[in-house]
Amino acid sequence: MLHLASKSPRRRELLRMLGLDFGILDLDIPEHPAAGEPPEDYVRRVAREKAGAGLLKVVGQPDALVLGADTEVILGDRIYGKPADAADAADMLRSLSGRTHRVISALSLVSAGRELHAVSESEVRFAELSDADIAAYLATGEWDGKAGAYAIQGMAQAFVAHLSGSQSGVMGLPLFETARLLREFGLFPPSGASRRMEAAP
Repeated sequence: MLHLASKSPRRRELLRMLGLDFGILDLDIPEHPAAGEPPEDYVRRVAREKAGAGLLKVVGQPDALVLGADTEVILGDRIYGKPADAADAADMLRSLSGRTHRVISALSLVSAGRELHAVSESEVRFAELSDADIAAYLATGEWDGKAGAYAIQGMAQAFVAHLSGSQSGVMGLPLFETARLLREFGLFPPSGASRRMEAAP
């Protein structure tokens, strides 16, 4: 059985779009880059650690498959994680205003005897944000718990002047790469979807 090692409601919603049945593993994994750790290595490591910790929780299930994911917003060499509070979120949004940043989403899909990994990288350019724009966005509460202090699926879409890459990846789970990994394990497309496609005229 497939398990998603994530607390994120967005990742759950995205994975459901693929028509799969899966369980949820609620984990607490430290998310702090090591000194000198490149952002790309950090994102990959956290995804692997989530998947590995999740697999330990279902060790009694021989057919268990665990998907771990991590998404980070990166400007230059700085990793913009989840803001500590509204003031921190405002600082992040001011830094991203009028600039292009990267969003890296890493995936790890692991079983007892196999593991696969993938990375999606997108570029997002924000328009210039006024103090009023930032204040209005902070009032929505969307920034809370979001890497880079914004949720692209919400009001922050109004800030995005250009997106190159995967919108689902920016949201937290790149569906193209996720489907590719699941296909390697024989889980995608799901059997119900296959039957529906065969029945279509």
